[in-house]
Amino acid sequence: MNNKILEQLEFKKVKDQFVPYLQTEQGRQELQLLEPTDNCKKISHYFSEIEEMASIFVERHQFAIGSLKDVSESLRRLELEADLNISELLDIKKLLRVSTEVGYFYEDLENVHLDALRPLFENIETFPKLQGSLQAINDAGFIESFASSSLESIRRQISISENQVRKILQDILKKNSDYLVENLVASRNGRSVLPVKNTFRNRVPGVVHDISTSGTTVYIEPRALVQINEEITQLQADERHELSRILKELSQIIKPHSRALANNAWLLGHLDFVRAKYLYQQDRQASLPKMSQDRSLHLLNVRHPLLEKPVPNDLYFNEDLTIIVITGPNTGGKTIMLKTLGLAQLMGQSGLPILADKGSKLAVFSQIFADIGDEQSIEQSLSTFSSHMTHIINILAKSDSQSLVLFDELGAGTDPQEGASLAMAILEHLRLTDIKTMATTHYPELKAYGIETAFVENASMEFDNKSLQPTYRFMQGVPGRSNAFEIAKRLGLAEVIVKQAQEMTDTDSDVNRIIEELEVQTLEGRRRLEHIKEVEQDNLKFNRAVKKLYNEFSQAKDKEIEKASLEAQEIVDLALAESEVILSKLHEKAELKPHEIIQAKTNLKKLVPEKDLSQNKVLKKSKKMRAAREGDDIIVTAYGQRGTLLKQIKGNKWEAQVGLIKMTLAEDEFSLVKLVEENQKPKKQTAHLVKKLSKANGPRARLDLRGKRYEEAMQELDAFIDQALVNNMSQVDIIHGIGTGVIREAVGKYLRKHKHVKSFGYAPQNAGGSGCTIANLG
Repeated sequence: MNNKILEQLEFKKVKDQFVPYLQTEQGRQELQLLEPTDNCKKISHYFSEIEEMASIFVERHQFAIGSLKDVSESLRRLELEADLNISELLDIKKLLRVSTEVGYFYEDLENVHLDALRPLFENIETFPKLQGSLQAINDAGFIESFASSSLESIRRQISISENQVRKILQDILKKNSDYLVENLVASRNGRSVLPVKNTFRNRVPGVVHDISTSGTTVYIEPRALVQINEEITQLQADERHELSRILKELSQIIKPHSRALANNAWLLGHLDFVRAKYLYQQDRQASLPKMSQDRSLHLLNVRHPLLEKPVPNDLYFNEDLTIIVITGPNTGGKTIMLKTLGLAQLMGQSGLPILADKGSKLAVFSQIFADIGDEQSIEQSLSTFSSHMTHIINILAKSDSQSLVLFDELGAGTDPQEGASLAMAILEHLRLTDIKTMATTHYPELKAYGIETAFVENASMEFDNKSLQPTYRFMQGVPGRSNAFEIAKRLGLAEVIVKQAQEMTDTDSDVNRIIEELEVQTLEGRRRLEHIKEVEQDNLKFNRAVKKLYNEFSQAKDKEIEKASLEAQEIVDLALAESEVILSKLHEKAELKPHEIIQAKTNLKKLVPEKDLSQNKVLKKSKKMRAAREGDDIIVTAYGQRGTLLKQIKGNKWEAQVGLIKMTLAEDEFSLVKLVEENQKPKKQTAHLVKKLSKANGPRARLDLRGKRYEEAMQELDAFIDQALVNNMSQVDIIHGIGTGVIREAVGKYLRKHKHVKSFGYAPQNAGGSGCTIANLG
């Protein structure tokens, strides 16, 4: 298809309407490269994909790929022996996860028969081992310590050294508090320093790293810390080297699968593109036309896709019809009708839904040519007429019986009599060469040509004589008539002048009366056709009602699953809340050890009445859906680390990839990480249950209190320390942020009073600084 027609009809703007429905960069690239084709099989395949996507949405109500970035450049760099950075690895990690999710989605489709989309789903490969390896990088881009034993050892040494630094600093703070501007530890050049008053700078031996702007404060690194800080600096260099080695190793692991991953990205992008076409079709009330083999077109209620409130029109371009001539005055919508036909053809031959009713039919043309608008060229010293004629000559030379030609105001820009004769001669040439043509003109001579010539038909745009405004309704078979006399009379021109003008053009009065009668007949035929369409719509209501009932039943089923799960959880939550009240009263009355309190909580949980849900079919299906499968993301309970299931060994034993380490786990030694689509959010009324359920994922070494209220934070901190003591943890991290300092002070106060907390202090600067407290338990 020539690029000029795509520019003339603004096909790019039509494609831009599909962009909001796309989620992947690969899908956006495919849309950008989309062009019309004359391959009937390919067009039919495109439409089949959209129809099957519609059946998927009927079955599952929702299908989404998720946001995916273009990984083609990253994979190309891999083949050139380059190493990927963290951002690129995260993009590939997301691609692997989405591939697994889409694979599971396809496996769960039960009542949907797929032909066109089946190869797309089935050719998506999953790589559980790669997924497991990439769990070494969390979604925030931080490389976890379990990525390698060396990294874990280095970070452990850094932590020990930093703890020594904090201890020494605390001792110095106590002894030299009078010399300090503030009783706190600052950081300069990556070193922990003390803000010393300038007058006492000689009282604190060490290295000066900075001086305040006013000169009253000197930031000194105590001499006792210099050696330890040098060791930390060396360890940090070793850490960077190890991180670089891990990235290189991960890149090498991915490299053999680069082509398969690129193919996955294309398949997911194409699925996303098909999904976007379906959503566009639903939102714009578009349809998928049939493609005729005989160059006939039937467009029912077709609309221009770029107009805000387009007027729908019917257009019938049958096999035995070669030329349609639209006559009538300007500003009636002739050009819009011309462009609407052209855009409908471009969209249909691109495999896109068209803005027309179901039952519409398009032809397949090898080329579409158009001469639309004023193309006067000053640089080439061409007039409007010359410019149009040059373009028309080029069209006549290139077009054939497999082309569609669109002419706007054919013959305009010259003497009316010569222009009309030239227009008829051009149309006659196109008729004799059997080239489908639609042309607009304001020459009255072409009305007679349309009536007298075989395979040619007149058409016009309706005009409302009462409001003196065009209605933009297309009337096929009716030539346009001038409304100048009626308009002039209604606007107040003297009747004498109007009669004199009518006498001068009396030869056309009979023709105008005939046209007026044809208009009345056409309007009557249109009313009858609309009545027939209403009857057809009534016949379709039953089918729509059945689909609606099915959708409502499916939604009710999903709600029952959620309701049953919530009811079961609420029973447990109620019992746990009562147990907290009982234990708090016991704690006030007696000095109980932490493990005794936790044991009491366990005993109280056993007293909770268990609801018999064994016969609940909805929960049975829900439980079945949660069974572990290859490729599932998991959390290893004993370590609190993420991994991926590789394969089932025997019974309830699984082989899992956790970072760069493989391990064998029983089903009770890990919990599944639920794969949630990015555009789904937990309901507000279940948010508190989600928080409580998240606490049951096994022992944790880190607690995040940011954004919590004071009472809520203290309750979570108390439960967290109990859990850590029961699981024999020696060190835990408590993230409280900086903010107003209320939670930070409350955490310090709590840890200071707790008899099982040996020591605590702020984390290193690269691990949160004063926004995180590290507590040593014992």
